[in-house]
Amino acid sequence: MPFIDRIDAGRKLARALARFKAQKPVVLALPRGGVPVAAEIATALDAPLDLILVRKIGTPFQPELAMGAVVDGTAPLTVRNEDVILANGVSEREFNEVRDRELAEIVRRRERYLGRRMRAETGGRTAIVVDDGIATGATTRAALQAVQARHPAMVVLAVPVAPTDVLAQLRAEADEVVCLEDHEDFGAIGYFYRNFDQVSDEEVIRLLAEHPAAPPAAAG
Repeated sequence: MPFIDRIDAGRKLARALARFKAQKPVVLALPRGGVPVAAEIATALDAPLDLILVRKIGTPFQPELAMGAVVDGTAPLTVRNEDVILANGVSEREFNEVRDRELAEIVRRRERYLGRRMRAETGGRTAIVVDDGIATGATTRAALQAVQARHPAMVVLAVPVAPTDVLAQLRAEADEVVCLEDHEDFGAIGYFYRNFDQVSDEEVIRLLAEHPAAPPAAAG
């Protein structure tokens, strides 16, 4: 197993991302698992930390199978996996019902994690999008598209581990991809960590408190 835990993965990723420090980037984490990884990167790069609130839209009878994803925003962005929708005979009504449930969870997380917290400005900056790993790529793709819509100067996807084929597809969604381990025979993200315990809401809140989303003039 290449990583002890998410902190170890974050420190290793931070070393691979050191060249971006001079650009005064903003680090954007996918909660919950991506937050401890991103916090280590934010510390090393002296960068503000913020969240991308994105949720997988799982099929009704197999929730782990992604038929899309949805990202928080004034107009929430929905990404659809039409092949999965068609192959599983999912109706438009069924898709919308699952999407709406995930949107409700996004609202809960926004209120719980962020409240009135200042959000990091991404326009014209290097945005580093971080998760603890990639499985199907649905949520990652949605997150990258949402970040691109916020007009950063550059989008960097940074993850410890991912499937080789999915990573190749995601390269089209980011200006640069930094991945420490990619494997053709993947399985699950947790297989690559010695400790892959679930990240709690409380840990997310604590890490955000330790890493404020400073305005651009104060970053770095």
